[in-house]
Amino acid sequence: MPKSRIRKKADFTPPPAARQSTTINLSNRSWVAPVMLALFLIGLAWIVVFYVTEGSLPIDAFGNWNIVVGFGFIAAGFGVSTQWK
Repeated sequence: MPKSRIRKKADFTPPPAARQSTTINLSNRSWVAPVMLALFLIGLAWIVVFYVTEGSLPIDAFGNWNIVVGFGFIAAGFGVSTQWK
């Protein structure tokens, strides 16, 4: 049976020439933390005011939906928090 040819290959192949790295310009997100905390506090204050005034404030016409509005502010705060880097 004939023998196959043995290829001679170097054990180490150096990587190709390094490319110039590109700088990533991240936008300034200093607004995220204050807005997030403000939404959390507004939502908390909305719910606390609703319970303390026994439903007559912040908006009497909303009735028990004031709780949903308060939690909506808190949920918006969590939504803004996803932008934090």
